[in-house]
Amino acid sequence: MRIDAVFSGGGVKAFAFIGALEKIEEHGYSYGKVVGTSAGAIIAGLLTAGYNAIEIKSMFNELELKKFMDTSDIGRYLPFIKWFTLYFTMGLYKGNAFEQWLFNKLAQVGVYTFKDIPVDSLRVIVSDLTLGRMVVIPDDLQELYGINPNDFSISEAIRMSAGFPFLFRPKAIKNMNYGKSLIVDGALLSNFPMWLFDQDGNTRTRPLLGIKLSDSIGRLPSNEIKNSLELFQAIFTTMRKAHDTRYVSEKYLNDVLFLPVKEVDATELELDKQQKDELIELGRNYTASFLKHWP
Repeated sequence: MRIDAVFSGGGVKAFAFIGALEKIEEHGYSYGKVVGTSAGAIIAGLLTAGYNAIEIKSMFNELELKKFMDTSDIGRYLPFIKWFTLYFTMGLYKGNAFEQWLFNKLAQVGVYTFKDIPVDSLRVIVSDLTLGRMVVIPDDLQELYGINPNDFSISEAIRMSAGFPFLFRPKAIKNMNYGKSLIVDGALLSNFPMWLFDQDGNTRTRPLLGIKLSDSIGRLPSNEIKNSLELFQAIFTTMRKAHDTRYVSEKYLNDVLFLPVKEVDATELELDKQQKDELIELGRNYTASFLKHWP
């Protein structure tokens, strides 16, 4: 059976997605339309390109997340410099290494731009800070930026969606106002875009499954704020929740698989093999239980 799917953001917690994908495929499901935000956009992109759970697990297990911590040449020799230049660069790391890794993986299966995949099969959410709005790629590319989706790199779209503020530098793109738009993590405005399927205006012909890297709506923890960094994290988390929480709780709660990853921070780029394995196993266990009564 083919299903449509939505994958939330969650940074490195996305290893739990892999266990979920394994159980979903074991139950005989394949994917029609796929939507993702941030880390979820990575998974969505790889699935749309034709990778299966086993292949995604292999590439994630081989991945050294620290390679994505690409800074300037001087920053490699003087690590403290990156903190002084943060004010101007707006991100500790360039994000180029991550985008190149993703480009290479997609290129291996002949996927470069949105013309290389079926129409409407993949959509990712980004946040345009300059225009002050949420953007759906590829849907909004022509209207806001004058870009033909057939010419737009999928790896760049996903890099934009996963550009966690202050961790990775914003991506710049020219908008139709002849200015420069700064694009950051889609999770800032919609971490879990289940709502996107209602905007299509069509009657659904396939089950819709949402997979969210958090506890269930009623069990989300409160924020403990003791310093400025924790204040920023709390602001970011609150903004991520605000747009999606009520919508999910009222409309699609029975179609959402919650993966409550609690021991790993979203931006922890130094996971060891044991942590990765534990996240994958968590994804398998919760998904196995969920699929007993879904759809």
